[in-house]
Amino acid sequence: MTDTNIAFPTPIKFGAGRHRELPALLSGLGVSRPLLVTDPGLRPTPAFAAVTSVLTRYEVCDAVHPNPVEDDVLAVAAAYMEHGCDGVIGLGGGSALDTAKIARWLTAFSSLGLAGFSWEHSYGKLPPFVAIPTTAGTGSEVGRSSVVTLDGHKRVFFHPSLLADLVILDPELTTGLPPRLTAATGADAFTHCLESLTSPVFHPFCDGIAWEGLRLSYENLPAAVSDGGNLEARGLMLMAAAMGGVAFQKDLGAVHSLSHPLSARFGVHHGTANALCVVPVMAFNARKKPGVYRRAASALGLEDTSDEAVIAAVKAWLETIGLTGGLRGQNVPETALEALATDAFADSCHRTNPVPVTEADLLELYRAAW
Repeated sequence: MTDTNIAFPTPIKFGAGRHRELPALLSGLGVSRPLLVTDPGLRPTPAFAAVTSVLTRYEVCDAVHPNPVEDDVLAVAAAYMEHGCDGVIGLGGGSALDTAKIARWLTAFSSLGLAGFSWEHSYGKLPPFVAIPTTAGTGSEVGRSSVVTLDGHKRVFFHPSLLADLVILDPELTTGLPPRLTAATGADAFTHCLESLTSPVFHPFCDGIAWEGLRLSYENLPAAVSDGGNLEARGLMLMAAAMGGVAFQKDLGAVHSLSHPLSARFGVHHGTANALCVVPVMAFNARKKPGVYRRAASALGLEDTSDEAVIAAVKAWLETIGLTGGLRGQNVPETALEALATDAFADSCHRTNPVPVTEADLLELYRAAW
C-alpha cells in the first residue's frame, strides 16, 4: 500500500499515520481552534486518543446519535459558536461526519434552522471542514450531502458547499473497529458501488469509480473483518468507501430506499440494512432486466457473468462476513412492513433503480428480506 494524494474534487491524504499531519493541515486552512465533532462511543477509543494527541487547542462536541437527528446538528452548531471555533473536524462514522458537515451551515444561518436549508440559498463561505472517517462505509467524507432524521423521516441535505476542504484516510484509525461493524460499514460501501454501477443514469466517470470500488470492497472486506490489524485491507476498504461516496453522486437504487426507513424507524445500522436487502433487490432487478449485473461480474472476478452467478457470489460473500439473519433478526416486526414500504416508496433513491418499482414491489422486497 503506497501513500498518495488525491483531489476528486476533495483533497485526500491517504496512508497509515497521516493523521499526524493534522496540525500542519489545519494551519494551512487558517484554523487555530477547531471543534472536534464525534460520538460518545468514539471518545474512549484509541482512534480518538490518536487524533487529539496531535492537537494542542481544540474543543469537543460528541452530541451525535447513530442516526443523527436535528437536535444533534443544533448542539454542534451551538458548541461551535459558544467556544469561538474557526473550523470543524469530523471524526467517526457517517453520523459524525454528516452532523459536522451540516452544522457548519447552521453556524452561518442559525436563524433559518434546518427547515430553511435550500439549494437556492446564498451560502457564503462555511467554516473549514476536515473529515476523518474511522469506519470504511458511508463515504460521507467525500460527499456533498448530509442525512438527518427529521420527524421520523430521513432527509438529505445536498449542496456542493458541504464538501470537506480536506479528507484524511488513515487505516490506523480504523483498526479498533469490531468485526461486526467492520462488516456492516463495508457492506455499505459495497452497496454504494453496486447500486451506482447499475443505475441507468449516464455518468461514465462514476461508473469507472464504482467498478473499482466494488472490486476493492469485495476483495478486501473479508480480510478486514477477520484481521482488524490488517492495515492493507483496512486502507483499501477506506479507499473503496470513499470511491463509493464519489460514485453515488450518480445515484443509488431500491436497496437504499428500503434501508433508509429501517434506520429511521427501528435504528437498524444502515450498512446492515443494506446487506439484508441487497440480495432480494438484485434478484428482483435480474428478473426484470436480465444481464443487469454483467459489469458487476467482471468487478467481482467471476468467470460466469450471469446474474444468477453474481447474486450467488454476493450472498456467499455476505455469509462469509457474517451479515445474515434477515430483518426479523434486527427486531423489525412483520406488522411494520406495510408502513415501511410506504416510507420506502417516498424515498427518492428507487427512482434510479435499474428498473422501476412500485410500493407493492417494495413491500414484497421487505417480505423477502424479513
